[in-house]
Amino acid sequence: MKFDQPATTNPIDQGKVIGKATDRIDGPLKTTGTAPYAYERHDVVPNQAYGYVVGAGIAKGRIALLDDSAARKAPGVLAVVTAKNAGKLGKGKFNTAKLLGGPDIQHYHQAVAVVVAETFEQARAAAQTIRVDYVRAKGAYELEKAKAGAIAPKNEKPDSDAGDFATAFEAAPVQFDGTYTTPDESHAMMEPHASIAAWDGDQLTVWTSNQMIDWGVGDLSATLGIPKKNVRLVSPYIGGGFGGKLFLRADALLAALGARAARRPVKVALQRPLMINNTTHRPATIQRVRLGAGRDGKLSAIGHESWSGDLPGGGLEVAVQQTRLLYAGANRMTRMRLATLDLPEGNAMRAPGEAPGLMVLEAAMDEMAEKLGMDPVEFRILNDTQVDPEHPQRPFSQRRLVECLRTGAERFGWNKRSAKPGSVRDGRWLVGMGVAAAFRNNLLTRSAARVRLDDKGTVTVETDMTDIGTGTYTIIAQTAAEMMGVPLQRVAVRLGDSAFPVSCGSGGQWGANNSTSGVYAACIKLREAVAHKLGFDAATAEFSDGRVRDGTRQAALADAAKDGELVAEDAIEYGDLDKKFQQSTFGAHFCEVGVDAATGEVRVRRMLAVCAAGRILNPKSARSQVIGAMTMGVGAALMEELAIDKRLGYFVNHDLASYEVPVHADIPHQDVIFLDETDPISSPMKAKGVGELGICGVGAAVANAIHNATGFRVRHYPITLDKLLDHLPA
Repeated sequence: MKFDQPATTNPIDQGKVIGKATDRIDGPLKTTGTAPYAYERHDVVPNQAYGYVVGAGIAKGRIALLDDSAARKAPGVLAVVTAKNAGKLGKGKFNTAKLLGGPDIQHYHQAVAVVVAETFEQARAAAQTIRVDYVRAKGAYELEKAKAGAIAPKNEKPDSDAGDFATAFEAAPVQFDGTYTTPDESHAMMEPHASIAAWDGDQLTVWTSNQMIDWGVGDLSATLGIPKKNVRLVSPYIGGGFGGKLFLRADALLAALGARAARRPVKVALQRPLMINNTTHRPATIQRVRLGAGRDGKLSAIGHESWSGDLPGGGLEVAVQQTRLLYAGANRMTRMRLATLDLPEGNAMRAPGEAPGLMVLEAAMDEMAEKLGMDPVEFRILNDTQVDPEHPQRPFSQRRLVECLRTGAERFGWNKRSAKPGSVRDGRWLVGMGVAAAFRNNLLTRSAARVRLDDKGTVTVETDMTDIGTGTYTIIAQTAAEMMGVPLQRVAVRLGDSAFPVSCGSGGQWGANNSTSGVYAACIKLREAVAHKLGFDAATAEFSDGRVRDGTRQAALADAAKDGELVAEDAIEYGDLDKKFQQSTFGAHFCEVGVDAATGEVRVRRMLAVCAAGRILNPKSARSQVIGAMTMGVGAALMEELAIDKRLGYFVNHDLASYEVPVHADIPHQDVIFLDETDPISSPMKAKGVGELGICGVGAAVANAIHNATGFRVRHYPITLDKLLDHLPA
């Protein structure tokens, strides 16, 4: 199905199932411990052996000697795989560093061996006997020092300009110029990277935890040098990913290599202390924002520069993306520069670009509002735009940022905020409120599905789409139920298998809108097949209550399949509407904090998010997505930071004991409001996404609240108490 005209009235608009708060259909499996996660797939293949990964002990250099003779003789050991005996290996399109290192080492804890044994304990014990001697090379581990040599990668649109920023900024009556930093962060998902691999002749099957099935198949086949058709990936349940499982990682490759060497199925889970340095992370940034405005508060100049680092061949943290689109201003400049660092690979983490970018831009907007003597909400509203500010001929398909801000301000009691920082106390607590705009683009990508109808009236949906805890199973079931006119209980959903049609996958908050649109397209074809079988007109037939009606005639939906199952397959493909219209999601975050006047401890007291993101397919799971994202935003503001050993080049706090994330006690009640809207420019579902919008701006809202509480501005995240202590009242 080609979607190249705005959506008109269609079956989704009935809203009998879509748009209703619905319990997750996979909830009972998860709460009873019967959802099959990758490492626990004892049922899929017998005689599974265990692999244990050995990570490099240096950040940069080469292996001088790797002696695995003791490991090979250890009890229970079936095989030891290293770069020396793994055979020729390529590198996947989405990997920056090789997944199996040697002799060259590109980053700390890059895998250098996997030991396969009868039991996990035997594999682990044998791995500890492997001796590796290294020749260490000098590496670059500090972004601040590497910043001077940073370059502009040509393939990532590092620069944008409109008007004459330099002249306009110089002439502006009110100016702001500030530099901020955001740290390296870890996905720290609950489920580690894990895979089980089994060979059947030249056919490889991997049961894994992966957000993008088709990407994984492509990169695994490229790395192993085998045809893509010989690789099957299965990932029906994922215990969190946040972007860390978008790409093929060492667990899947080493399970496949181990299984080939041991001639039996092998399971590999990256041990938690290995994960943080072995896999990807959100890169640190240095960001400079310059704003120029008239005394009336209207922005005349907007400049945003960002520096980030990665391994050679890596990519930018695109932290200026939102600045190109969020506020009006005739004269604009953005720059992104990439430094070479020898730290582990930087890559996507929930809302890459916008999450760290808005932590800075929205703090700078508050600082500018203070300079102007304006209310921060009103300052943002004054500088709203309904068109792409860099390309004014291109309107937004929907943009209700002002309504988000006004609705949130009223609901949160913003009028009670004191404009004078440091002036409100509650006992020993300094109390403040903060606000930030939320922004995340709506990304469109092809997504396919297959639907089946059997003689019992059950509709089965098959697509390689994944559910990373977002509620995908449920919204896909809701879509099929709405389209085919059956209750939710008559829909079966099968996900995460490369044997199914290729979907959009889970990432970039594109999953919900695109995957359900693919199911919509397949259901349109199935409706046509049903109508044809029953002798009805597909254009006028109505599907509801398990029946098909056309004028005075009607029949049971199941009757269409009484002679055999009906199967339909299609994909949603997009025209150029996303080029004619800027498609984005918007929101506003409000936060109240208390700061202990003696210790500097920060406590978030209450939070509110107001979101405008097209049709909300399932308000219940959408709310869960937003409050989870808000929680991650609090973590980014107050505690999350990968500490770098700048001598040896690795993240020191590489486990869940020392990489701090928010726990229940850190998070107060969170309110979420979804504006009632549909966006017919987006898709036939008229939906967008909320999973990443919910984190965008949260860190700045917290930072702005802390400033309002204390009168001191911290520009270097996370805002830990040591940065506040010397600036608290006597």
